[in-house]
Amino acid sequence: MSLLNKKRLHEIIFEADTRAGKVFDILLIISILISVTAVMLESIKSIRDPYGHILYAIEWLFTILFTIEYLLRIFTIGRSRKYITSFYGIVDLLAILPTYFDTLLPGSRVFLVIRILRLLRIFRVFKLVQYLGQANLIMDALRASRRKITVFLFTVFMLIIIFGSLMYVIEGEEHGFTSIPVSIYWAVVTLTTVGYGDLSPQTGIGQLLAALIMIMGYGIIAVPTGIVTVEMANQSRKKITTQSCPSCGAEGHDRDATYCKYCGSDLEKF
Repeated sequence: MSLLNKKRLHEIIFEADTRAGKVFDILLIISILISVTAVMLESIKSIRDPYGHILYAIEWLFTILFTIEYLLRIFTIGRSRKYITSFYGIVDLLAILPTYFDTLLPGSRVFLVIRILRLLRIFRVFKLVQYLGQANLIMDALRASRRKITVFLFTVFMLIIIFGSLMYVIEGEEHGFTSIPVSIYWAVVTLTTVGYGDLSPQTGIGQLLAALIMIMGYGIIAVPTGIVTVEMANQSRKKITTQSCPSCGAEGHDRDATYCKYCGSDLEKF
């Protein structure tokens, strides 16, 4: 295939600025919706019994089409490894694997619902650049706060072990706290304010400790939210485009960008 044809194919598959590219993406979104709907309908026994063979054929049809599309994306991009290991690349691969795995592990086709994640491309297709900007803002904030959240989660992990162990000592096996792991499970449910009710302290001291853990849970839930919110406020808001890098397939570039901020490739040159 000539370089010109390869570039044209790349524009159709990765770009939404051209008419052909937009038509391709709209057809892709419709195909994703139909395929996910078919998977969900197959889980309904009253529909699966009479129409299961039809739904199965539809599933394989879209799997083959998505497989061809995935291979074309690898073929038309400059740095195929960048696309394969990117978020969209992984999602595209996971969208086709369950059907093939089902031949070895029956029942794994249910994981085809992961195809719904491919609808994230709708923001690029319909020029919803402001939504892409907000998505990038959230992702940047999560990356910037990952160390703080890691420390926070590690602290919570230690607390639930301590609280679970205390409850095991206080309540004991006679009240349902048969082991430290079971007591830790109770501590997790209580600290997160879920409260299934399958285990509950019976002694006064145990109930007092449970009350303290519940109150603490409200404060703990707010901590990661505050961390991410602060980081979001610290992130600068930049104007971005839907242009896809011809080399690595990355999106979210500034309007005046000449080179890809992820791989350094020239955005104007294929």
